[in-house]
This record gives sequence, structure tokens and C-alpha cells, in this order.
Amino acid sequence: VINPLSRLHTVSITLFAFDAGQRLSDHTAPFDAVLQIVDGEAEIMIEGELYHPKAGEMIIIPQGALHAVNAHQRFKMILTMIRG
Repeated sequence: VINPLSRLHTVSITLFAFDAGQRLSDHTAPFDAVLQIVDGEAEIMIEGELYHPKAGEMIIIPQGALHAVNAHQRFKMILTMIRG
């Protein structure tokens, strides 16, 4: 489930809800991104390194970094894309 909360010219904020087994395959983004886990635990791959942020934790994905998101369990995150 993807739910855009806000889209401004300089920032977009989107709520994602993943079920166990869902994923976003390897991709890049043209802007820096902040992922805030609001429920559960995620598996985030950034440039080949794995991270496991939990509810209440954040992780920054730099502009142009190859990354993927994997859900071993259900989780929710807020993605904030910072443009410019």
C-alpha cells in the first residue's frame, strides 16, 4: 500500500505498508531520501550493505545510491524525498 501524504515542489512524504514477503527491487533515486520505520522491522540494502531499522529508527539513502527494501515481516515506513 502506498499513500502519498504530501507532495510539494521540494519534498514528498509517502507512507508505505509492506506485508511479509513483499519487496522493492534494486533501484536508485535522483534525490536524498529519509526512511522512518513506524511499525515492525525492515531490511534495507544500500550499496550492497544490509540494514535492519526497527520502529522508531530512521535511515538516510543518499542521492543515486543503489538500494532495495525487503519485508521479512509486516512493517510500515514513511519515505521523505528531499528534492534539491
